[in-house]
Amino acid sequence: MAGKLEFVLKLPVVKVIDKNEAENYIPHREPFKLFDEARVHEGDKYISGSKLFSGKEDFFKGHFPTHPVVPGVLILETMSQIGATVIMQQERFKGKVGFLVSIDFAKFRGQVEPGDKLEVAIEALKIGRITKLYCEAYTKKGLCSEAQLNFIVGDK
Repeated sequence: MAGKLEFVLKLPVVKVIDKNEAENYIPHREPFKLFDEARVHEGDKYISGSKLFSGKEDFFKGHFPTHPVVPGVLILETMSQIGATVIMQQERFKGKVGFLVSIDFAKFRGQVEPGDKLEVAIEALKIGRITKLYCEAYTKKGLCSEAQLNFIVGDK
């Protein structure tokens, strides 16, 4: 199944932010950094990023031992971290932190398994003190998740 944002994954990339540089923009640290890179595209509207789930992650031991899959909430967290990294690296948000306040319209359409690379495509619907991001996540099998993530930007 194709999503409406799959084209974002093919847009020219202006800047790549790896998970180490991301520590300048979001408070997440290992072992809870759930992306490998976030990508900035021209303008403020589109964002993308990725995470390779190697199969060595601890959560696979219990979710589920006989058929390991990435928990849906971790897919949402991956989307959130990628989006927040790109939004919070903007100069106007220096010294601020983004807090996820709600998730709307979340749907899980396919499983993410060990060895899958999750590709995330994001459209910024609104950027400001209140930020709204429409996100889709893909594996090589197609669209696996979508949601609208809503953030509030506050002081650290």
